[in-house]
Amino acid sequence: MAGAAFFKFPICLVITLSLLTLLVSLITTEAAPTYADHTCSNSSFFTPNSTYQANLNLLLSALSSNATRPDGFYTTKAGQAPPDVVIGRLLCRADLTPDLCKNCISTAMTDIRNRCPSDKVGLIWYDECTLQYSNESYLNDKVPFQNLPTSTQNVLELDRFNPLLSSTMKSLATRAANSQSDKKFAVAEERFTGSQTLYCMVQCSPEMSADQCMSCLESAIGSLPQCCSGKQGGKVLLPSSNIRYEMFRFYNLTVSAGPPSLPPGKSKSSLIIIIAIVVPIAGSVVLFSIGCFFLRRRTKKTYNTFLAENVGVEITCVESLQFDLGTIEAATNNFSDDNKIGKGGFGTVYKGILYNGQEIAVKRLSKSSGQGAEEFKNEVMLVAKLQHRNLVRLLGFCLEGDEKILVYEYVPNSSLDYFLFDTERQRQLDWLTRYKIIGGIARGLLYLHEDSRLRIIHRDLKASNVLLDGNMNPKISDFGMARIFVMDQTQGNTSRIVGTYGYMSPEYAMHGRFSVKSDVFSFGVLLLEIISGKMNNCFYQSEHDEDLLSFIWKQWKNGTPLKLLDPTLRDSFSKNEVIRCIHIGLLCVQEDPASRPTMATVVLMLDSHSVSLQLPQQPAFLFRRKAKRNMNTKEAGHDDSTTQSVPYSVDDASITQIYPR
Repeated sequence: MAGAAFFKFPICLVITLSLLTLLVSLITTEAAPTYADHTCSNSSFFTPNSTYQANLNLLLSALSSNATRPDGFYTTKAGQAPPDVVIGRLLCRADLTPDLCKNCISTAMTDIRNRCPSDKVGLIWYDECTLQYSNESYLNDKVPFQNLPTSTQNVLELDRFNPLLSSTMKSLATRAANSQSDKKFAVAEERFTGSQTLYCMVQCSPEMSADQCMSCLESAIGSLPQCCSGKQGGKVLLPSSNIRYEMFRFYNLTVSAGPPSLPPGKSKSSLIIIIAIVVPIAGSVVLFSIGCFFLRRRTKKTYNTFLAENVGVEITCVESLQFDLGTIEAATNNFSDDNKIGKGGFGTVYKGILYNGQEIAVKRLSKSSGQGAEEFKNEVMLVAKLQHRNLVRLLGFCLEGDEKILVYEYVPNSSLDYFLFDTERQRQLDWLTRYKIIGGIARGLLYLHEDSRLRIIHRDLKASNVLLDGNMNPKISDFGMARIFVMDQTQGNTSRIVGTYGYMSPEYAMHGRFSVKSDVFSFGVLLLEIISGKMNNCFYQSEHDEDLLSFIWKQWKNGTPLKLLDPTLRDSFSKNEVIRCIHIGLLCVQEDPASRPTMATVVLMLDSHSVSLQLPQQPAFLFRRKAKRNMNTKEAGHDDSTTQSVPYSVDDASITQIYPR
């Protein structure tokens, strides 16, 4: 045993030394910019290869080339006169180095092209920079404030906090507006309690006059109570200014305060700073190495206990999102039946109202549901890291005793199936609304597959897992069955097949193989359901007909694809768009995963009618009606979840377990 321990210690030391290398490298590594929000014109668009697009490309290139200016600000235009002239500007947070500013602007340029691919007006905010362009004028008068709480934790002693925040922000606004430097930027730190410090920042575009800057900042400060009252963090974003506060330092104090003047011969101070940082880290790692050595000598029982408690350890990574049970009970009137808005396979969903008036959706997992600690941990860890307008936003969670609760933003218009598969309500979904929903779902999946910090396979995309906000914008929900891929991973395998009958790709349902192309298949089914108003696994014309996919394929081969169109759309639809969407849907449900397009290609095909489409191959007719009749419940993937037909269904989660044959 002593010999074994001897050999374990060097291994542990190697690991800790690797951690030391990693920690030191983090000192000089540039962090990726943090996306905040964006807006597109949604009213004026340019055509591919047009003069406007050429001018926009020139403009963005010029902005990128000037992103390293010392003041972090640049404005320019491309083109001579309307309607092809484009004007734009960039603004980096004043505490950024030129390299970090350029990195943020480069990311923003790529991101805005994906989010606003054909819009003549675009604006995107990151925590570190802002990029905008327009065919008319800047967006100051066109874009509403973007009020975003950055923390779900509530402030204690609110009667002391609010005056401190207000006075600090107003003082900073005066300083920034009247700044004589080339940066209208100011930060401040104010002690709130013995253990908490309030950090605040304000910034205006350098081109603004003192009065203009002051007016913008006062408006932004005045809007803080609307979004962030009582919260430990918040920000307000405008096209030409922004403010933010937190209970941690989120800006670079050294850069924001300005570098001190050093006399000749003092350049070694930077080395001293590095030593001052690295030495404590090295000491900590050595202590960690010693601790690691003794931990490896613990008994197997202790080790297994640690593994059993690992869920709790991982949850602490997002402990800032944790709600206490009393707050949830108060918001939902102690989970009153009057607040119940939906029920799924994993539990019940309630509408709640927090003390500050914010509406929330509370997903209370049933103690006997299929979603245990693993699925709960999975959903929290996944959704907490996702930020996209077409994904439902996780506000927090509660884990007390036997209670496992997820707190989401409240989405007022229920789920897509509530409208789509009801003969009366589907009339509310005209073609423009359906086309917007299709595009939003596609962009949400693209974010999951390629644009988020993680590569995520949803594995249960269906109409009941797409929520609709007040403007009928889609938001993908229910990530309890999602899987994370490393960035170079292309496929996974499982013997526990979960999902919903009618949406699963054949390679997943029969062999347990899943990939981004599994989600593409589900998207194709959902797209065809949106066009037809019929559910795939409930679509039968007669005893001899099969499912929706086989019916659509038959009409496509006969040259009559419009026969599947929802009758409520007969008087208001774009023939070319409908046929193109059917074409895209058939490409997505092809049997060979390699033949299906990626979601990036799908988004491009939806946004640009000039992109030519390949001829689709025959869809995967995996489940025949006869087979469905003959299968027993377990084999057929029976969905035993229930759904309440109420206007505000937030989550109709279902879980199906099929055993591969």
